Amino acid sequence: MTADPPTLYDWAGAMPAFELLTTIFSDRVKQDPILAPVFKDMTPNHPTYVAQFIAEVFGGPTRYSEERGGHAAMIRRHLDRQLTEQQRVRWVHLIGECADEAGLPSDPEFRSAFVAYIEWGTRLAVINSQPGVTVADGSPMPKWGWGEVGGPYQG
Repeated sequence: MTADPPTLYDWAGAMPAFELLTTIFSDRVKQDPILAPVFKDMTPNHPTYVAQFIAEVFGGPTRYSEERGGHAAMIRRHLDRQLTEQQRVRWVHLIGECADEAGLPSDPEFRSAFVAYIEWGTRLAVINSQPGVTVADGSPMPKWGWGEVGGPYQG
């Protein structure tokens, strides 16, 4: 392990990697019978915004917080959507396939961190999409790192 590991953002390939990931996902989700209804009203900028959010969570620029309102704003976008566990599981599966297609790093350390965030984030999305949920302003932006492994594998 390195003493000063790169951020997950840098290790993944910075903003171009996340933009490619969300563009591929956006194209694929339109044909997915489980997820297409959830994304049917997606704006053309949606993939860019999601890329900015994930990039920030993984240690990249804080553009999503500065321009879009941070974590509280992301939560608000899920309010009253009544997402199901089936949709969550499908989203996780599809984003994983898209990560492979986009060429995101496949080393076990990065993928462990990536999958952990995706699992955590999608479970929050389901919780926050149910009726009656409210959003606390100032909700901190999640910051994801290497977790238990402490950095990329160095052989």
